[in-house]
Amino acid sequence: MTKTINNISIPQRANLVGSFLRPKDLNAENADRYVSELVSAQRKAGFQIVTDGEFNRTFWHLDFFWGFGGVAHEAGGDVTFNGETARLDKVYLTGKLTPQPHPFIDAFKRVARYAGNDVVAKLTVPAPAQFFQQLTIPQNFLSTRAFYPDLNDLIADIAAVYRDFIQQFYNAGGRFLQLDDCTWGAVVGEAAAQRYRNLSPNLDDVKDQLLKVNNLSLEGRPADLFVASHICRGNYHSTWFSSGAYDSVADWVFARENVDALFLEYDDERSGGFEPLAKVSADKHVVLGLITTKTPELEDKQTIISRIHEAAKYIPLERLSLSPQCGFASCAVGNKLSVDQQWAKIALVREIADEVWGK
Repeated sequence: MTKTINNISIPQRANLVGSFLRPKDLNAENADRYVSELVSAQRKAGFQIVTDGEFNRTFWHLDFFWGFGGVAHEAGGDVTFNGETARLDKVYLTGKLTPQPHPFIDAFKRVARYAGNDVVAKLTVPAPAQFFQQLTIPQNFLSTRAFYPDLNDLIADIAAVYRDFIQQFYNAGGRFLQLDDCTWGAVVGEAAAQRYRNLSPNLDDVKDQLLKVNNLSLEGRPADLFVASHICRGNYHSTWFSSGAYDSVADWVFARENVDALFLEYDDERSGGFEPLAKVSADKHVVLGLITTKTPELEDKQTIISRIHEAAKYIPLERLSLSPQCGFASCAVGNKLSVDQQWAKIALVREIADEVWGK
């Protein structure tokens, strides 16, 4: 549900998911300046929860994985999206997973420094289930099994390194952690059975594994740490990876995932209807991702407001908030819109939230 951090209610009614379009000349030498400017721009736009735009990484997920011991990466891990090939890295095991000081902690300290004490710095990282999926995709399955013949041991070690990371984050002052998770979108739809064939012929078994690794990773987390799960269906250069409604995963992630809030992609028909929201447990807040980051055209305000009230038929309006469906640059390549169009989308989120819930 909601919590208070720095006297700010979390989540807000108007929220941002995480990534922003990268400056063309972004590099390690000027990243501090650009993060500082981005934090200021988020403040100016009226947001009290800010991110570093994911300026510390090339890929929303892979860079984080190779911050753990026992993980290597190299070029050539391309993935086919709808109409485009995502140029990614291969990420695979070279041994058992081990915790170590994670480079994302320094990136968080930077954005926290510029955020100060009157706003909240949020860190976005891939969910444990996303890591489990990465290590068990068909091209990694055999090499992973060389180190983890029993996948329950893999789940336990993923949870262990995540718990260690969460403690590092908390010790650095972090109080809002967002777990970005494409697995719940990938385990639905026509391609799901083929995608997870190595794990089980029964997709309910796979859902049990995804839920187990996420919840085990969050065991023992500090009571004042707010954790959100952002569920996505892929967001690479304005393309998408998977389609499918939430109906068949709601009994797992909506009802039983131990997070405080769900950021849900709902910007087009690929996400299905709002009916599964009735299964969201009473201890969770839902952030509706109704504004797309994939196209530059601004949504009609009244249409979005009507959709919010439609969702409120299944979950009370006071437990709802608004955001874009995803970030604007899940990978450094970014989506197909301009910086000005990005900020126009953000302004629309703020405007609609103020109108629906009040300033």
